[in-house]
Amino acid sequence: MKPDYKNWMPIQMIIGFLVGAIIFFILSLIFKENILVINQGWNGILFVIFLVLTIIMALICLYMYMLYRAFDYNGGRKLSKEIIEKTAKFSRVVEEGKVLDIGCGSGALTIAVAKENPKSYVIGLDRWGKEYASFNKKLCEDNAKIEGVSARTEFIEGNAVKLPFKDGSFDAIVSNYCIHNIPSRDRQKILLEALRTLKKGGTFALHDIYSRGKYGDMDGFVDKLKSKGYEKVELIDTTDKFMKKREASLYFLNGSGILYGKK
Repeated sequence: MKPDYKNWMPIQMIIGFLVGAIIFFILSLIFKENILVINQGWNGILFVIFLVLTIIMALICLYMYMLYRAFDYNGGRKLSKEIIEKTAKFSRVVEEGKVLDIGCGSGALTIAVAKENPKSYVIGLDRWGKEYASFNKKLCEDNAKIEGVSARTEFIEGNAVKLPFKDGSFDAIVSNYCIHNIPSRDRQKILLEALRTLKKGGTFALHDIYSRGKYGDMDGFVDKLKSKGYEKVELIDTTDKFMKKREASLYFLNGSGILYGKK
């Protein structure tokens, strides 16, 4: 039995745009054939509008399908799997260390970190929102059981904006493409909330899209952490390490990087 890590591109969204394209195409035919006669001029205008909407929806649907194929764990490219496994390589913890994975989704990174650190205990946290309706706690637990790490993993519901843990609770913190999805004017504040739960001497590897539009001045943030006494902080560009640059541009992953260091 294989684990089911689902897909970063929800199939429901693809189906939604496909249905939209079909509906707009039918409406364009209705007005083209004058089935609903308003007047000749308006029928022609509405035909063009609905035909344009059909093309737009169809192109979006096709692009989303390309994303789905690229990120599919069972597909040819397996980009999600590659990114998860490479992110997990940055999760170095002491023996029997405790790790937090923020935004665990289907449990992929939590499980990969548990495999990478055979004596660690890894907690995966997520709010499992409706936008990823197929991701849930049971799915994570089932995947961990199939992968043979259920005894060293735990999955809980929580919000990255306010983590349900005391200061200095973990030996390592990891995350993958989570925080940029959280609506916020200050995502650096969310990063600080994550680092609050890290022990002195603990490591962190937070992989995300660190564009200025999403995070502001990250070079300044790195300097800020260093001024606070962090032993090591660096922002490692992953657009040509975890994927091809062409893929980063095509799949809106430009700006991808790992905020990596030691407290």
